[in-house]
Amino acid sequence: MLVAVSIRDVVLIDRLDLSLGPGLTVLTGETGAGKSILLDSLGLALGVRAEAGLVRAGAAQAVVTAAFEPPAGHAAFALLAEHGLPAETPLTLRRVVQADGRSRAFINDEPVSVTLLRRLGETLVEVEGQFAQVGLADPATHLGLLDAFAGLEPDCARLAGAHAAWRAAERARAEAEAAIAAARREEDWLRHAVAELAKLAPEPDEETRLDATRRRMQQNEKRVEAIAAARDELTRHRGVAFALRNAVRALERLPPAEDLAPVLAALGTAQDSVADAEAMLDRLLADAGPDPRALEEAEERLFALRAAARKHQTSVAELPALLADMNDRLAALDAGEERLAGLAEAAKAARETYRTAALALSAARREAAERLDRAVMKELPPLRLEKARFVTEIVARDEAEWGADGADRVQFLVAMNPGQAPSPLARSASGGELARLMLALKVVLAKGSTVPTLVFDEVDAGIGGATAAAVGERLARLARGVQVLVVTHSPQVAAKGAGHWRVSKATAKGSTVTRVETLDAAARREEIARMLAGSRITEAARAAAADLLAGVA
Repeated sequence: MLVAVSIRDVVLIDRLDLSLGPGLTVLTGETGAGKSILLDSLGLALGVRAEAGLVRAGAAQAVVTAAFEPPAGHAAFALLAEHGLPAETPLTLRRVVQADGRSRAFINDEPVSVTLLRRLGETLVEVEGQFAQVGLADPATHLGLLDAFAGLEPDCARLAGAHAAWRAAERARAEAEAAIAAARREEDWLRHAVAELAKLAPEPDEETRLDATRRRMQQNEKRVEAIAAARDELTRHRGVAFALRNAVRALERLPPAEDLAPVLAALGTAQDSVADAEAMLDRLLADAGPDPRALEEAEERLFALRAAARKHQTSVAELPALLADMNDRLAALDAGEERLAGLAEAAKAARETYRTAALALSAARREAAERLDRAVMKELPPLRLEKARFVTEIVARDEAEWGADGADRVQFLVAMNPGQAPSPLARSASGGELARLMLALKVVLAKGSTVPTLVFDEVDAGIGGATAAAVGERLARLARGVQVLVVTHSPQVAAKGAGHWRVSKATAKGSTVTRVETLDAAARREEIARMLAGSRITEAARAAAADLLAGVA
């Protein structure tokens, strides 16, 4: 509920701090005293449009702060969480309006958009009055109010689940249909690509293995080239062995001599060593010499894999997965019609489940609408609306408009006089009639309201006597479940309040300001006597005021 309001420099209000309690609080005062300024100020904190004219003359800015203590689990907390704001209590809504009309909004001292401030305000306070265009006058709220009145929330939750299941089934069918259509469009290319990749047969980690093999082969090729070069050096121009043999033959033609023996021995050893080196080099060449096509084949394979990856705009490592995916798409294409038929059947069944639940809910709503109409009609005569006819209109939506809330469009209509066709609330009644009609609706729909604070602006305009008493009685009844704030000129209504504020104007030092007093029992009797008698309060008026207050007790 609303627990406090702080107003600074709004029109005639220079400084005002008010505390509120539960139940019914009434605001009274002479015409022009500034009661509407209080509601305008509260509206600023709730996010209504700001105007520069609301800033008090001579002030740089106007500031209004409203503090709330919503019940646990209230929608306001979910909205705060959605926007990452702390869910602190009291929950404070603040609006600052500059003299040039620009404004800033704050929630729990965190800067926010005015749109968010207004959304939050709509969950906390509902204003009903002579010129209401929101709250009960808004047709968008009527379906939820009817469901709450009838206690259909569990049915609505089941229907929402059926709607979600139907939508999911339809999405699955549509996605499968789109996939098949896309596959059909690319079928020729897909089959060619699969054949091409299947022929290439890429393997997992093949690029890494081929690259390592190629590097090893490249290194081995250099080794072979070196060994071959060494072998070539030994055999070039008839070779070293041939030269050694010729050297030995030349020395052997000489007569034996002691000094030649070591030379011949050394040449013989050299011959043996060269023969051994040639043999070892031949063995190394035989062992190290790979298939001359092996390196070329490895490189060709690696280049082919990389070309395929470029063609399909992927990596070589992803080629096996790409081939598997393409095969799956072809398989899905081949079996797609059968699967699509199954999904279409599932979507059809889900639609029928939703439709059955929606029809059942529609029937329950129509029965509840009759009860609601009777309950509202019962409230109208005491409010001097005995000629009015209230109708809850339920119209079936087209299938394209079926939603989680069902297949119905609900709107509250009223005909204020016999012979008139019922029409929307805000266009059917005069200001005072509309305000009383809203009160009757609120009383009947009270248990379904999620808004903890209701504000009624001059709901008793143009009435008096028994009708005003009926209005007061209904406001008091409504205030047993929610907090109610009412601006009134009726002593019968004022007497029903649990709290009473008197709004007045005072002039000091050439400046006019609005003051608000919280009245005690004696002051309340005097104020109600003034409302009964006018400017000259008589003892009879005081006695009548005491009787009204006693009637409340």
